Amino acid sequence: MFMKFICLVAGFILLSPFSNWLHTKGNGFSIYYQAEDVQNISVYNSLIKKGIKETKAFFSGSYKNKFSVYVHPSRNSLDSTWKHDWKIPEFKSDCWMVASGVADRLDMISPFQWTTQSCEHDYSDKIETKRLISHELVHVYHAQLNNSKDFSETENLDWFVDGLATYASGQLTKEKITQLNQAIKENKIPSSLNDFWKGNMRYQLSGSVVMYLDKKFGRKKLISLLPFTKKPDVLSALKISEISLLRDWKNFMLK
Repeated sequence: MFMKFICLVAGFILLSPFSNWLHTKGNGFSIYYQAEDVQNISVYNSLIKKGIKETKAFFSGSYKNKFSVYVHPSRNSLDSTWKHDWKIPEFKSDCWMVASGVADRLDMISPFQWTTQSCEHDYSDKIETKRLISHELVHVYHAQLNNSKDFSETENLDWFVDGLATYASGQLTKEKITQLNQAIKENKIPSSLNDFWKGNMRYQLSGSVVMYLDKKFGRKKLISLLPFTKKPDVLSALKISEISLLRDWKNFMLK
């Protein structure tokens, strides 16, 4: 659910303006949270377990390493962590940003706060809430296999990183596909994959390309792409040019 920089979580952990983190352990992960979320952790724990199960089923594999989940009580708390980790003191997240996932951790605003602290996400939509958390868990799985564990060294692969998470988490709904197909018919599609994870159509664009790769080349081939950090390497592994890929993807979507 994020652009490239949303993945750039590295270095030491800044535990937000708070220091008294509570935690609970799961199978392969630990959840850290503040007192405000004591009553919510059982729900979050269940959502994380479901997301892990679905992710493992999609990839037919297990997470390589244990990881942590940090549940932030507010956007300010999450931003303070991102400011520190990305070394951007003036950083302020866009209203749609609520979470990020890399190889060893997932950070998110407490989902109960999404309705008031974000512009695109509503906790009352239980299905989308589950899918968004699953999206980030796909990022964690992907990052553990990627040659850049925080995606900071990926180049022009936002469309693949987030497209994979969108597709594997179930966020590419029939409604989104219908919207995308209309945009294709109206020739309102970016001419480069580099621009796919941008704007209001980012989920449809990026997720549908990964769906096409999965259907065309197979799940095993799709999984083999997870270590790559550069677009030319992905295209080379698929033995296809970007122009041909975009042409074939459009034809696939409009069938």
